[in-house]
Amino acid sequence: MKITVVCPVFNESKFIINVLDFCVKSEPLDKEIFFIDGNSTDDTCAIIHQYATNYSNIKLLHNPKRFVPFALNTAIAKTTGDIVVRLDAHTLYAQDYFEKIIEVFNATNADIVGGPMRIAKGNKIQDAIGYATSTPFGIGNSSFHFEDFEGFTDSVYLGAWRREIFATTGLFDESLMRNQDDEFHYRAKSKGFKIYQSPTIKLYYYPRNSFGKLYKQYYQYGLYKPLVLQKIKSALSVRHLVPMAFVCYLFSLLFFAIVGWYAMFLPLG
Repeated sequence: MKITVVCPVFNESKFIINVLDFCVKSEPLDKEIFFIDGNSTDDTCAIIHQYATNYSNIKLLHNPKRFVPFALNTAIAKTTGDIVVRLDAHTLYAQDYFEKIIEVFNATNADIVGGPMRIAKGNKIQDAIGYATSTPFGIGNSSFHFEDFEGFTDSVYLGAWRREIFATTGLFDESLMRNQDDEFHYRAKSKGFKIYQSPTIKLYYYPRNSFGKLYKQYYQYGLYKPLVLQKIKSALSVRHLVPMAFVCYLFSLLFFAIVGWYAMFLPLG
């Protein structure tokens, strides 16, 4: 199996060297590697160019529309590999990451594979965010949040896809700035393609390093999730309503606390 790597980037100068080193040192060494830059204003492109002068299989593509679905579609159109593997610059990968992906494809005959989203250790804020977003209460019951889950599932983190999927399913929906992977995996599964998660595929994600960035990230997730549900004509489930119900519950406690405190000062007669 020949592997093609696609990695959207934007202002990733703090992380990009780790990803580049991983790509050039990990087996198989003959993979093609595409970095798709969304108009970075830091040294991201310069660093990639430096590596590309020494490794002819590294290519830098430009994504003037910046967002992930445009980056993925731009790269996929140029790929030649049997397997397309998506990487993220904010993620660390086990050295045998690509080898395990090939093993799982061969062992399961799945069409899409991936590993659980383990949390990398960072600063105190990142550790707190990582803990909160790795519990069922904080993030729900999606299988890729559970490290020990193995089996067929609805979606995987990042993912690796057999190339022929795109001819049947199409590319990523460019109207979805977030959650485009969920929508794509739904489309693929609805056409009979199988998705498999294996804990042997190891990767470690760096959470956002501030609550402001976390708010922006999850605001966008919340904004685009209903659009995905509408596109796939999926009904709301209980887990989609829990966050809203919990927030309403908290506001009701605050309301009754204020009303109760105010009532103490009202005349009884």
